[in-house]
Amino acid sequence: MAAAAPMRVLFATSEATPFSKTGGLGDVAGSLPPALRAAGVDCKVIMPKYGTIAREFIEQMDHVADFYVPLAWRNVWCGIDHLKHDGVDLYFVDNEDYFYREAPYGYFDDGERFAFFSKAICEAMEWIEPLQCDIVHCNDWQTALVPVFMREFYHAAPWYESTMCVLTVHNIKFQGQYSDFVLGDILGLADVPAAASQLRCDATSINYMKGGLCYADALTTVSPTYAEELKMPFFGEHLEGVFQERAPILSGVLNGIDMAEYNPATDKLIAANFTVDDLSGKAECKRALQEELGLEVDPTRPLVAMIGRLTKQKGLDLVQYAIDTLMGRGIQLVVLGTGDANYEDAMRHFDWKYPGQMRACIAFDSALSHRIYSAADLFLMPSQFEPCGLSQMMAMRYGTLPVVRETGGLVDSVEAYNQYTGEGTGFRFANFNADEMAGVLLDACEIFWTDRETWEKIQRQAMSVDFGWERAAQAYIDVYCGLRPDLPRPTAPAKEKPAAKKPAAAKKPAAAKKAAAKPAAKKPAAKKATAAKKPAAKKSTAKPAAKEKAEG
Repeated sequence: MAAAAPMRVLFATSEATPFSKTGGLGDVAGSLPPALRAAGVDCKVIMPKYGTIAREFIEQMDHVADFYVPLAWRNVWCGIDHLKHDGVDLYFVDNEDYFYREAPYGYFDDGERFAFFSKAICEAMEWIEPLQCDIVHCNDWQTALVPVFMREFYHAAPWYESTMCVLTVHNIKFQGQYSDFVLGDILGLADVPAAASQLRCDATSINYMKGGLCYADALTTVSPTYAEELKMPFFGEHLEGVFQERAPILSGVLNGIDMAEYNPATDKLIAANFTVDDLSGKAECKRALQEELGLEVDPTRPLVAMIGRLTKQKGLDLVQYAIDTLMGRGIQLVVLGTGDANYEDAMRHFDWKYPGQMRACIAFDSALSHRIYSAADLFLMPSQFEPCGLSQMMAMRYGTLPVVRETGGLVDSVEAYNQYTGEGTGFRFANFNADEMAGVLLDACEIFWTDRETWEKIQRQAMSVDFGWERAAQAYIDVYCGLRPDLPRPTAPAKEKPAAKKPAAAKKPAAAKKAAAKPAAKKPAAKKATAAKKPAAKKSTAKPAAKEKAEG
């Protein structure tokens, strides 16, 4: 009996590493699809072809199809390019007018750009057979219109009946709100009462995210606690009522991190490697970072780190209020990141005020972040809200104990230390209060100063937590199987043992190359390009100088 075909998932995202990244969505879209494939899911990714994508990737892409996308009264040209990266098939939606710009977001016509992207995804499933799937997995407001368009414009398509839609909310702060003029002029839905009512958020505005929340077959967010918080007015950003109504199909899946990249035993970016069984290298990492940043080289001073965007959400107000108290206790503080000007200036001020004790690195520096994770004793993350958070997980991998506020994914990823049982992987405080934060941080420092055995035990417990994407992939497969119970649950393919090397094969390199070249010459997907061809003037190679600039 032939084996059942694998579950097919099309992962729709506005960004994915290493092609484009502005936040956590890029990390998720770059890591989750490979993990799903490893778990037995036939997962493909579709995203915009931005002008900022590195030339090395552009040159590897194959043109698959082109067609026109109906967008209200417009018919807009769309090209689809294909690239295989890390074993995952990626499809790029090409339109230079919309996507050949200096940044992914932040333009006056973002509403039109991502309405086009969502409609292009639906059209691509019509034109390109490999993109027809069992599950379309959409992410945030940029793809939230996919389930709306599917229901209203494509319900007669042969692939529609068997295609379910999942929408993942990464940060409800960003919703895609526009004038209701967009409803008719761009979306073409002004005369569809069901769509108009579910997209409208007030008398004169529509909300892409709200439409997706109402139309999707399943809703997920990036941590179980955040899924519950979204039903509350403080966190729900005026959509808490929708989350309450759709609570039966809402679930939270904690994000993961790349356990291989953030591995103190093999990390080449840090001063000394160390493991959960031998922490001696961490002391050398601390000494090297203190020296590099001009801090007093003193192993007895607790080194506290903050890495991330310098915004109100990240609790910088609490840090400003408590920093004099913390500096008075001899604590060292390192801050790495960029953000709002007032917080950047505040951190520079404290850098000047406390030389040798405080260092503000107002920059984005991935290599330096690794050195800080490996060197710090404590990682401070007093967020006002935090859908998931990845920095605390990365810090724990290096034995840097997190001090976090009890919100969102910080609750789900950090187990508070219990002095009576010895359990725990970090320290937590409940209220958005600077004195409470400082008190918990100083309590952690007391353990650092007075009880090294307990301190190292907590470090080892933190380093042993599995934050890999394999766990998250299985949780998403649970969601997919709930929508398509008729399909067998995906299972990881058996790993084949490498065949023994035959001496005879080495004698015929030319034949081997010829055999390997045959599959590459076959491009069945390209045969689906039956629509109107792309005008020559719109070729993406027409601006080589601009691309070189973007690449640099």
